[in-house]
Amino acid sequence: DLPKLVEGLKRLSRSDPMVQCHIEETGEHIVAGAGELHLEICLKDLQDDFMGGAPIKVSEPVVSFRETVTATSDHTVMSKSPNKHNRLYMQARPLEDGLAEIIDEGKIGPRDDPKVRTKILSEDFNWDKDLTKKIWCFGPDTNGPNLFLDVCKGVQYLNEIKDSCNAAMQWATKEGVLGEENMRGIVFELNDVVMHADAIHRGGGQIIPTCRRVMYAAELTAQPRLLEPVYLVEIQAPESALGGIYSVMNQKRGIVFEEMQRPGTPMYNVKCYLPVIESFGFTATLRAATSGQAFPQCVFDHWEALQADPLDPNSQAGKLICDIRKRKGIKDFVQPLNEYEDKL
Repeated sequence: DLPKLVEGLKRLSRSDPMVQCHIEETGEHIVAGAGELHLEICLKDLQDDFMGGAPIKVSEPVVSFRETVTATSDHTVMSKSPNKHNRLYMQARPLEDGLAEIIDEGKIGPRDDPKVRTKILSEDFNWDKDLTKKIWCFGPDTNGPNLFLDVCKGVQYLNEIKDSCNAAMQWATKEGVLGEENMRGIVFELNDVVMHADAIHRGGGQIIPTCRRVMYAAELTAQPRLLEPVYLVEIQAPESALGGIYSVMNQKRGIVFEEMQRPGTPMYNVKCYLPVIESFGFTATLRAATSGQAFPQCVFDHWEALQADPLDPNSQAGKLICDIRKRKGIKDFVQPLNEYEDKL
């Protein structure tokens, strides 16, 4: 039935422009949609219409997370290449508030005029003008909200390894160290490089894995955190249903931040933030709590950092990471720092 499934997914993505289908490295076929109801309808269409009723196995809905850092690395980390002839030194720090969103919106990107980019970064985010010229690349996918800066002083042959380092950056930011999720809002600063004088000893095979390891080490030393996606939920309901809305929100870690009465009507508009991972079954719970009087609409709003330490397996973030890693079939716990950092 696999050819049927592949053909069915192709038809589904043609019939509904909102759906994204892709294949994970584990071989699973992922169908991404706008929300719970949307996915349910898509899977029903897939099974009944596009595959002629062939049975499919569907996992629980999966939420994608992001990885970030909350401080500057507590020390400069160093990794050696497999042949021990090259050393890379690096630090990580968080992007300024609001900069990741601007990159997401496409106002700053790799194809910008450098003068325009320098102006935005120096005026709005207090970057040093010289620093803005040292951006090597954005990642993941060459336009993501992570930056790679070269702040080396007087290193020879540095441009020869630039492409290898950029390739490593794309790889590392696509699969972070915590749970192989995309990174977000991290600046990697290459502080120093020690290279072999002979070009044959510093090819891509030596530099790319080393650069990736040193990025992972830098992320681990900069207080890494997990970012979860958050919905903005707008609920229309009469006054009698407000108590039910608040109680459901408290159960689901939601935050109500605005409640307005519509002029001339008994209806209230309630706006709140709800973590996406808590949103499964939210509509049904809300209808039950308000006897069907509340009508919610969810739309993705922003990424919110989980305050718990993801490196502690007993914390909430640690448990999430354990689940993510189990699902992806990698080792249950984040590898310790000495896996990625080398000593002189």
